[in-house]
Amino acid sequence: MARKVKDTDELPKAKVNKDSLKKSLRLFQYTGKHKWKLYLGMLFLVLTAFTALLFPIMLGGLINVIDPQAPATMVQNGNMMGGFVKDFEQKYFSNMNDIGIYLIVVLALQSVFSYFRVYLFVNYTENTLASLRQAVYSYLIKLPMSYFVQQRVGDLNSRMSADISQIQDTLTTTIAEFLRQFMLIVGGIILLLFISPKLTLLMLAIVPVVAVAAVIFGRFIRKTSKLVQEKVAESNTVIEETLQGIVNVKAFANEFFENLRYKKSTEEIIKYGIKGGKYRGGFASFIIFCLFGAIVAVIWYGVYLASQKQLQIGDLISFILYSAFVGASFGGIAELYAQIQKAIGSVERVFEILDEQPENIDINSVQTAVRRVEGNVEFKDVAFTYPSRKEIQVLKNINLSARKGETVAIVGPSGSGKSTLIGLLLRFYDPENGTLLIDGKDARSFPLTELRNNMAIVPQDVLLFGGTIRDNIAYGKPNATIAEITEAARKANALEFIDMFPEKFETIVGERGIKLSGGQRQRIAIARAVLKDPSILIMDEATSSLDSESERVVQEALDKLMVGRTSFVIAHRLSTIRKADKIVVIEQGVVRESGTHDELMHHENGLYRSLSLLQTQHA
Repeated sequence: MARKVKDTDELPKAKVNKDSLKKSLRLFQYTGKHKWKLYLGMLFLVLTAFTALLFPIMLGGLINVIDPQAPATMVQNGNMMGGFVKDFEQKYFSNMNDIGIYLIVVLALQSVFSYFRVYLFVNYTENTLASLRQAVYSYLIKLPMSYFVQQRVGDLNSRMSADISQIQDTLTTTIAEFLRQFMLIVGGIILLLFISPKLTLLMLAIVPVVAVAAVIFGRFIRKTSKLVQEKVAESNTVIEETLQGIVNVKAFANEFFENLRYKKSTEEIIKYGIKGGKYRGGFASFIIFCLFGAIVAVIWYGVYLASQKQLQIGDLISFILYSAFVGASFGGIAELYAQIQKAIGSVERVFEILDEQPENIDINSVQTAVRRVEGNVEFKDVAFTYPSRKEIQVLKNINLSARKGETVAIVGPSGSGKSTLIGLLLRFYDPENGTLLIDGKDARSFPLTELRNNMAIVPQDVLLFGGTIRDNIAYGKPNATIAEITEAARKANALEFIDMFPEKFETIVGERGIKLSGGQRQRIAIARAVLKDPSILIMDEATSSLDSESERVVQEALDKLMVGRTSFVIAHRLSTIRKADKIVVIEQGVVRESGTHDELMHHENGLYRSLSLLQTQHA
């Protein structure tokens, strides 16, 4: 079963250092012609921060209109910064109506700058990530089977969804917001120093520390809340399992056990819920006393300075607004930095895919004119070990040949290496020793796409895509006409049941073909193979999971399909391969016997004869 795709909140963080930043810069390779949008967006970001910093000082100037006389002590005490601010206010903000108009203009400009900043960052991000998604997906499907064997589908899906979503959020808002908050902190502190150095030192000693502590406290509470949610999910799992298996619960008279299990689960919710309530109560007390207390302390000292004629009321209002900017930015920038850490980790995980070695496959064009092979196949002293299981040699010096048009059946106990042999034929893997020959040439001398286009497989577990019957048959030849698809369905004995559906070939098969029976899915797979018209046909236990009637219909279709093609048949039901031109018996990666059915049945102590008699006895 595939693992659940991770939510972006669950993604691990990466350290922000020179190496990780260098890796992250690779992302901009996919910007293309949209790079100018990033630069222009950055310009609007600077303008947004600048207009935001103008607003408090203008608002303070508006209030100072009430008392136009500057505190004389600001200049007398050598506070040239205070004098500069006062001169600035007197020159530009001396009239109440003018200041009001300026404020409206600044707000309008900030609105316009913010709109274009967001629009340009989103536009840039969407185009960049579309290129990245396409590049990663096209690269991913070119990777060899050895890569997919060692990876979980859920993990790969997470990289394509959760990780790229994290990058998207970061490029769209997080980086821009981080830079904006940084500019507000720096610009705000500079302007605070201009207004009142004494008050600024007090503010910097209290407000940022309290703001950061509030963020850390809040993050801890979120973790506790998440733990409560997990316990609730566990209790819901108990309900789900009980109801799904209600027949077993009642048959085993385990109602008491299930009730006790659910009771324990809900008691865990109570324990962690109350614990979380304590933390939230403490957080509320912290906010009320510390954060608001810090604001009160700053305002009290500001009022004191105003009473000593060292600060105007308007300047105090400006100071409070800048303090709020700086405090909020200090609190927000920590969370934004954590998001950037997650994004860097996501970039690294996505680019891990692009750092793998792909197969040499051209996916940029459809190959319509495929050079056909005759279908002569030979395995010469082939040995193979899976990269993930180096300690076990799966195939040992296999020698096997099939001439054009022959049917070769491969039988043997489970785990003997039958499917591995087919994997080598399809060049999912290459032999570590020996050679696979196609028409007398090394299989590695053929382009992969060309070689696989000469082959078709009818597997035991048929995977149909969630589209229509027509789409699934046409998978064997994407540019096929409806007439060709219909003929392929007829040859596969599938036309009979397809015509019974109201939508016929436009019938939706459902996810993985769930709306069709096993026999119907097999016949769709056979029609797909018929349409492909391969030189080499592979059947991997194609009828083993079917009932007798479905097996008869499917086997009849397979017999038609095998005519004139080199066919490799893996079978557990030996009754289906008696007519094969050659039967190869493999055990523990070694060819034990080879011959026709009659020849092998004459081997007194032969493995094939033993397997055949065993199946006959249990029939």
